[in-house]
Amino acid sequence: MNTNIDTAVIVIFSAFVLGIGLLFARTGRNLKSFFAGGEAVPWFIGGLSLFMSFFSASTFVAWGSIAYKHGWVAITIQWTMCAGALVTGLWLAPRWKKTGVLTAAEYIRQRLGLPVQKTYIFIFTLVSVFIKGSVLYPVGKLVSVSLGLPLVPTTIGLGIFMIAYTSVGGLWAVMVTDILQFVVLSAAVCILLPLAFDQVGGVAGFTAKAPDDFFNLLNGEYTIGFMLAFFVYQVAYIGGNWTFVQRYTSVDSPKSARKVAFLFAGLYLVSPIIWMLPPMIYKTINPALVGLDTENAYLEICRLVLPPGLLGLMLTGMYFSTSASANTTLNVVSAVFTNDIYKGLMNPTATDKQLIRVARLSSWGFGIGMIVIALLVPYIGGIVEVVLTIGAVTGGPLLAPPIWALFSKRLTGRTTLRITLITLSLNLVGKIILPLAMGVKLSRAEEIVIGVGAPVLLLALTEWLASRKRIDSPDYLAYETIRAEAPTSTVQEQADEAAEVSRQNQFGLRVIAVSLVVTAVILGGLSLLTTQGARITALLAGIVLVTALIPWRAATKLTPVEKPVKAAELPSL
Repeated sequence: MNTNIDTAVIVIFSAFVLGIGLLFARTGRNLKSFFAGGEAVPWFIGGLSLFMSFFSASTFVAWGSIAYKHGWVAITIQWTMCAGALVTGLWLAPRWKKTGVLTAAEYIRQRLGLPVQKTYIFIFTLVSVFIKGSVLYPVGKLVSVSLGLPLVPTTIGLGIFMIAYTSVGGLWAVMVTDILQFVVLSAAVCILLPLAFDQVGGVAGFTAKAPDDFFNLLNGEYTIGFMLAFFVYQVAYIGGNWTFVQRYTSVDSPKSARKVAFLFAGLYLVSPIIWMLPPMIYKTINPALVGLDTENAYLEICRLVLPPGLLGLMLTGMYFSTSASANTTLNVVSAVFTNDIYKGLMNPTATDKQLIRVARLSSWGFGIGMIVIALLVPYIGGIVEVVLTIGAVTGGPLLAPPIWALFSKRLTGRTTLRITLITLSLNLVGKIILPLAMGVKLSRAEEIVIGVGAPVLLLALTEWLASRKRIDSPDYLAYETIRAEAPTSTVQEQADEAAEVSRQNQFGLRVIAVSLVVTAVILGGLSLLTTQGARITALLAGIVLVTALIPWRAATKLTPVEKPVKAAELPSL
């Protein structure tokens, strides 16, 4: 198979994305603009970025493996994410915006105290680097196998590229590239799906050859109990994960934060059907994959039906989806380190220039850690085991207490710390000690139920006991004091910030528009080179080109805010 065109497509798109990141090198003048977009990011940009941040190659590898083995249930699992986002949009996202914080860690320090924050930062950073490192591995594997490149250098190279534009451009660079990555991935899958159906004889041929239970909503170990528990977990994950909280706090109002979550929910209602059908189709073509080989189902259907050029586009989309997820985590972990550790604990008087330098250096440090983890994934059981296990063990203990604190006046920092440590220990016992000591292995549903149910149950119990005393916790009263005494910016500072935000938003929207035009041109070129799927590729190129008008018109509607002239700058009479 000729891989030159595929390699060229990946290189061209990757260089294009890196160039976009470099364009934002000078837009982040302080932590607020670098990590939160000046808290004025358009909600539809935040929503699409949140959607892409949820994606990675594990979507195709892990969920694709489940789709290949069990069919429609892979879609059912992902619909719980849609339901979790709806709950988040109704109640959680607006609450996060109302806190007025830059990061979730900052809220935890204000509301639950410094000891809780330190503990959470340590665990969150470790878990985040581990998870996102683990999802970097499958995309390195996909690219290396498809193009005949060595795995280790490929993984390292892709990881370094991912770190580069995140460390330079901050949140806007992440979000703009997220939009481009969303378009590339969507185009690739929309091309793949009809070609896959053609290979199997259309919809009728697919349904006729599929296993009898392939379209059941529930299948195998993924029972109704698993779905309910996974839904509760998704509420905690989408509503409390520090990476996603940043999307709710970076928009301009609680109403916009709600729209961010609702857009995510709408996309996750439709997209799982489109994403999961290709590996399901491949099951009817080649039902012989077993064990960890099922994780290759998505790659195999791509290699079977996509001609050179379009295979490169699909691989680019898979890599970009991982990049979108990992670079968002890099941005948040770096924000937590810079804002809450370096500035909060090590150097409270640091200048904006020093903080931006620390932010960029820490992005490289955490990114290199992700690359190391990615190289270790083959030795720890495969990507499905890694993603689901870490989520089950850490999700509830880390995410449920801060969400509870958004609504509770009685939860204390000491209680939060106890619940987190107790439930983490309980989950580790169930996952590691019981299988080794007694040969007892919990099912997926049992892992999720214990992982999420235990902290929620303990939180509810402590809330009930505290409510009988009818006294607000000292930590909540201290939080109210912090909020009341928060320093307010001067009129001059507010005007300067508004001018910077307006300029940054206009610039970001125009970059998105130009990026979509360039993407349309590349897709048009591919439609001329490909041997199959030329018409649909050309059609998608036209759609992307027309879509570029949306961010361009949005940019023109933004009213520029001029910086007021300071008294010292006025000419003397």
